[in-house]
Amino acid sequence: QVQLVESGGGSVQAGGSLKLSCTASKPIFSRCGVGWYRQAPGKERELAAKIGAGGDSVAADSVRGRFTISQTIDRTTAYLQMTSLKTEDTAVYYCAAAPNWDCSILGTRFGYWGQGTQVTVSS
Repeated sequence: QVQLVESGGGSVQAGGSLKLSCTASKPIFSRCGVGWYRQAPGKERELAAKIGAGGDSVAADSVRGRFTISQTIDRTTAYLQMTSLKTEDTAVYYCAAAPNWDCSILGTRFGYWGQGTQVTVSS
């Protein structure tokens, strides 16, 4: 079993920045990379950004140009640098990884998830 632990959440005013971290107990990101997801109150969980094991990344339209995902060379820690934060970015942010080489599992209930970290953006 692999543990994912997020940190770095908090409260910030609109326009501010936060950097989230996700640390894995094993270098699991070397398989399929890692994803950052978020869930706002009353809404479904959605992908914010994802990075593959090779470094290719994708971001949701709502955060593209403001959020940057990255990971360490040893593939044990991932970051989500968030800038120009908006009130609509308020959510619990989770990191996710795949438990094996089936990368389609990443982000599903069959994959690994952290416990989440709260991000609150006020106007």
